[in-house]
Amino acid sequence: MLIGAGAGGALIAAFALVPRHYAAPLVAGKGERVANAFLKLARDGTLTVAVPACEMGQGVTTLLAQIVAVELGADWAQVAVEPAPLSPAYADAVLAAHWAPLWLPTWLPILPDMMADPANGLTRLKAERGPMMLTVAGTGLAMFEQPLREAAAALRAQLIAAAAAQWGVAADSLDTRGHAVIERRADQQGRRLPFARLIDAALDRDPPHDAPLRASPAQEAPARFPAGSRPAFPRLDLPAKVDGSFVFAADVRLPGMVHAAIAHGPQGGCVLSSWDAQAAARVPGCLGVVHAKGWLAAIGVTWHAADRAVAAMEPRFRPRGPVADSNAIDAALDQGLAKGKPVRLWGQGDPTALLEKPSLSARYDIEVALHAPLEPATCTARLEHGRLELWLATQAPEAARREGARAAGLPEADVVVYPMAAGGSFDARLDARISGEAAALARATGKPVQLTWSRWQESLAGLPRAPVAALLEAGMSPDKQQLLGWRSRIATPASMRETAARVLDGEGAQSARRWQGSADPLALEGAMPPYAIPECAVHHVPVALPLATARMRGGGAAITAFLTESFIDECAHFGGSEPLAFRMAMLGGQPRLAACLQGVAHLAMWGGGADASGQGIACHALTLAAPEGPRHGYIAVVATARQVDGAIRVEALSACVDIGRVINTDLARQQIEGGLFFGLGLAVGGSTGYAAGRPLAGHFSQLGLPLLADCPKVEIVFVESSAQPFDPGELGVVAVAPAIANALFSATGLRLRRLPLLSEGV
Repeated sequence: MLIGAGAGGALIAAFALVPRHYAAPLVAGKGERVANAFLKLARDGTLTVAVPACEMGQGVTTLLAQIVAVELGADWAQVAVEPAPLSPAYADAVLAAHWAPLWLPTWLPILPDMMADPANGLTRLKAERGPMMLTVAGTGLAMFEQPLREAAAALRAQLIAAAAAQWGVAADSLDTRGHAVIERRADQQGRRLPFARLIDAALDRDPPHDAPLRASPAQEAPARFPAGSRPAFPRLDLPAKVDGSFVFAADVRLPGMVHAAIAHGPQGGCVLSSWDAQAAARVPGCLGVVHAKGWLAAIGVTWHAADRAVAAMEPRFRPRGPVADSNAIDAALDQGLAKGKPVRLWGQGDPTALLEKPSLSARYDIEVALHAPLEPATCTARLEHGRLELWLATQAPEAARREGARAAGLPEADVVVYPMAAGGSFDARLDARISGEAAALARATGKPVQLTWSRWQESLAGLPRAPVAALLEAGMSPDKQQLLGWRSRIATPASMRETAARVLDGEGAQSARRWQGSADPLALEGAMPPYAIPECAVHHVPVALPLATARMRGGGAAITAFLTESFIDECAHFGGSEPLAFRMAMLGGQPRLAACLQGVAHLAMWGGGADASGQGIACHALTLAAPEGPRHGYIAVVATARQVDGAIRVEALSACVDIGRVINTDLARQQIEGGLFFGLGLAVGGSTGYAAGRPLAGHFSQLGLPLLADCPKVEIVFVESSAQPFDPGELGVVAVAPAIANALFSATGLRLRRLPLLSEGV
């Protein structure tokens, strides 16, 4: 394809108009018929929805199935779900648009704005080529709500047409409700035909090209579903998770399967140098040893036997290049902040002259953070008859297939990925390296192998969130009441470019580090303040570190919201202004965010954050491009903290959230609550230092994460809205840390500018 001016530009325009259709990739089970790429209908009436996203506890399987059930008129008790297979039919063009800066060539500066539109033909092509089926950044709802509604509407039209033919009536006199086609009659109860009795007659018909959608999409009024109330659409995965029958990746069992444990080298360019294979042979239940350049694994009849064998071998690694070390990381960040070359990412006007002598400046630091998912990485691999099968929880199934194919020496077409649900992830499962390791073990042993990383290996080999050093400067009016200028200089690796190199391009963890020195707008997403500041500039100082880094839940916004909302609070106090009023005065162009601030102030009985009230406030907004236009999510948080007997305790978190049209109130509340607690964990713990490439905090007990007894009271209110729905999974995380930091300032009089907040004591 030619891309350029003239004829090339015409070719782009023409390509965008070419529709691409894919055969439904679903496989019918016994007694089932495939309706389309998203739906199957069984003869007993069971409706199965294919979900093109990883279930990580966020409830995406329930949410997407609910969209179908409402549109189709299905009975929730007869709805089931299954993971969608890898196929271009499920390509995420919304994510492709959101990540456009990461995959567009730097020599095509004219395209970023065009590629940021998910409806653009080339953006769709990029999504489909992979296919780009990633569960990340909360794009699933924006991408799949409309296709799911269209799939359900098409099936509804087929069912109605079949019933109309059987009854000899007009199709427009019929509707669907309660898993049946019904007659719409005002005078009396009409006839009813269950879906199960129409399956063949309906699916033998060609689906309509443009089936009409219902006038009202799936929506709930949050006020009707207060906390603790019975949801209208309960989670589909909840019963099995409660009784223990839910199958996670570690629950997979295959005939003849053996288990494997593994030891990775320290973070950095380390290679395996020595091990005692005889020691492993003396461990009961050990079946063998397999090694590669950067790891050593033992095979056992049980995982515990394999793990004991790995420990007995005492593997040693030698460095080939820099290894992760906290002193070196801090020095690189300090050097970058002081002397690095900044790249202006966003701005309006030029605050240089105004900030020649800033009214206020402050340095903020954020330490490395571990994902620490409850379930460690697990992958089961079976290599038979030239075909590799992989069972694992993954947010990036295409990357897992690629890693497995490479390790097994097979073309990707001969690799099948069975996506499993994850017991938490927080974006840790964007890392697909374990699929290559498991495939290599299956190839070496000739048996199905289940590889599980230990908790220590999860911390050692997992790729953490990048550290940050930032200098923020403000220029205030002479009376200190108005913020006239703002400049941020943020030193951090280009962690999103690094992540994309691994996930999209298949680069190794060490190879992808070469991108750390590039400018990265997604690594600092949301760094441009939402406030009306006349002169404003955001600069990224890319820093190369001896540590591979990765995306974490909340993305760049979880970093930049801490910087912005903490420093805004400092500006307010610098001028003697009340923090809420100071923010509100600059939000004339952000009415939805202003409404969230007012809502949370009412909910938390905001007292101004003064006089050691222990209250702190913060807010943030997220935006995502969607085919029908941008979608927005807004949150405002008030934290209440106290100092008791020399210790700090967060007593309450209150949040007012605007995510547009709420589809499932129960799931939305769960996601905001979960995000608030995840953000609390990052505010008070979750970090580690490194020495000789090894994390200093490798176990849960060392991470300083809040215990159940430490969890504060949580109150959440949703703004009633008819705007397009926004996924709340990332939104709940971003404003927690600054709200707590601002609360601690109110409680103690000390301004804490480093995450975790108590890393340097009080």
